[in-house]
Formats: sequence, C-alpha cells, structure tokens
Amino acid sequence: MLENFWFNVEYGINHVLDINAYDHVLFLISLTVPYAFKDWKRVILLVSMFTLGHTLSLILAAYNVVRIDAQLVEFLIPITILIVAVYNVFTSGKGAQKERLGVLFFTTLFFGLIHGLGFAREFRMLLGDSDNKLILLLEFALGIELSQVIIVFMVLFLGYVGQTIFRFSKRDWIMVVSSIVIGLVIPMVLNSDYLA
Repeated sequence: MLENFWFNVEYGINHVLDINAYDHVLFLISLTVPYAFKDWKRVILLVSMFTLGHTLSLILAAYNVVRIDAQLVEFLIPITILIVAVYNVFTSGKGAQKERLGVLFFTTLFFGLIHGLGFAREFRMLLGDSDNKLILLLEFALGIELSQVIIVFMVLFLGYVGQTIFRFSKRDWIMVVSSIVIGLVIPMVLNSDYLA
C-alpha cells in the first residue's frame, strides 16, 4: 500500500520535472517570477489554485466527463504560458503582483484546467482499470504539488540572488526571465500540430 502511494507521488513529481515536458516548469516560472520570498503566501495560493485546476480536469478526464482534442490542448498550454509571460513584461515594475487576487486567481485556476487536460491521456494509462481512481489521483496531485513547491522555491531563490548579489532591479529581473520564457514558448506555439 505504502509502496503504491510513493510510486504515485513520485510519478507526479517526475511528471512535472521531466526535462522533455518543460512547459509546466515554464508556466510556474512565469507565475512566480514577479514575487519575492516575502510574498510566499500569495505564491503558494496561486500555485495551489493551479494544482486545483489541474486536479479537477484530471478528475473529469479520469471519469470520462470531459474529452478534448489533444492537439488543441497541446496548442493551448504554450498559449497560457505566453499570456502570463507577456503580462509580466507589460506589468513589471508597476506593482501588478500586489493587486487583489480576483482575476489572477481565477485565470490561474482556468490555466490549471488546461494544463491538467494535457496530462489526461497519460493519467488514464496510469489508472488502467483501477477501482481507486480518486486515491490515485490525489497521490499523483500531491507529487505534482511537491515538485511545484520545489520549482517555486528555486525561482524565488534565483530572484533573490539576482536582485541582491547581481543587483538586478526587480523590474529588470521580471523582464529578462519573462522574455526568456517568451523566447522558449513561441516555437512551441508555432510548431504545434494544431496549426499544421
């Protein structure tokens, strides 16, 4: 039983940290880069909303409530990353990250739904004919959340180092990192099978 628990948690961790599927990491970088360690509550809340959206779409997919064209989902995932990174560029240095959570909160939840649909097919294969779909799903989601916390910590740490040791202004840090993300994600959008 414990062995299965760790397998599912580890599966969730590896799914996010897979070097070949770095879109999840790019989204988390874009979501986190405007913040500092002192904003940890807000960051954890946003990342948890992303996980919640993600988990909801996996539940809907696992129980065959929702089926969406995989090519459309694979196109929409980099679009969500692009939206967040471009938003960062246009709002860096303007205190947008201090605004009330409202729109950002629900946008992150919605983007989590889209990213979760990207996992749906693979997750269905993991489930097989299991009777404990919900338990499996929660263990998998726990692994995802743990890996996301690691990524968020690394982004906050690198931001701290960049802004204190290398003397980047906060605005420049957000601009540089978000621009790198945009540069990485545009080819993902343009090479999407959905546009072919």
